[in-house]
Amino acid sequence: MAITDSILNYRRFLKRRNYSKYTLRNYMNTLRHFVIWLDVPIEEVNHKKILSFIDYLLDKRLKPKTINCYLDSIRGFYDYLIHEEDVAMTHPVKRGYTLRLSRPLPRYLRDEQVSKLFDCIDNPRDFAMFKLMLRCGLRVEEVANITLDALDLRRGQLLVREGKGGKDRMVYLSHDAYRAVVEYMKLRPDSRTNNLFLVEKGRFKGKPIMVRGIQHRMQHYAKKAGLKISSHQLRHTMATQMLNADADVESLQDLLGHTHVKTTQRYAKISNQKVRRDYYKAMDKVLERHRTGRMKHLDNQETL
Repeated sequence: MAITDSILNYRRFLKRRNYSKYTLRNYMNTLRHFVIWLDVPIEEVNHKKILSFIDYLLDKRLKPKTINCYLDSIRGFYDYLIHEEDVAMTHPVKRGYTLRLSRPLPRYLRDEQVSKLFDCIDNPRDFAMFKLMLRCGLRVEEVANITLDALDLRRGQLLVREGKGGKDRMVYLSHDAYRAVVEYMKLRPDSRTNNLFLVEKGRFKGKPIMVRGIQHRMQHYAKKAGLKISSHQLRHTMATQMLNADADVESLQDLLGHTHVKTTQRYAKISNQKVRRDYYKAMDKVLERHRTGRMKHLDNQETL
């Protein structure tokens, strides 16, 4: 079997299924590492060989989440070989090989940290980018991909095209996010590109800002504010704040673009203000019933 042809065919297969360019890049990178490590033809790989590869990755001190990404990519490749190219072989990647992951709660910013961060952002473009992440729950790549025609300022909404999993969704602009975008657009230079956010300096001036560029800007402001934070924590912060304000979980699921509601429900575990209010509201009822019951008991005692 020509391994190069198989991998190229697999890449075309994923493109036809509308996988994002980031997913394609990651799948191809992990497959390349696997193929370089292999000492047998790909159709002769068995369960033991996959276990040996897992041990190899563990010896390299890769995190369980990273190793599972390798396994997902390899599993998908062998699914393709068996079902699309009709390679006669036993699937070497068993479901039970996935490493167990710890499930840390999403990290979000406290109100004072949000204020501290945005007080340091003096660039209108950057202020608008990060305000959209905070108020709309956008991922970094979703901010980089915003186009002018996806922005509907009259209705105060934004169409997120091909978010994670290739899904479109509609998000809405809070008043401060709306103002931030309007102020940036007054200063945005004319450009042939349809992307909203552009590079402002250097040889790529006027080109769409890339994911890494947005991350670099966050690193700059986080250091300036004396905070250890990432861009993605703004999305976590939006979810936590909305749940604390009694937003419905299913509505939040749609806004965040989660496929499964269980993913959104993780935020409920850190929505402390809502839990606090629910606790005291319920406890007030418990104590009221207790007082009412005690008064009835005392009245009965007096009657006897």
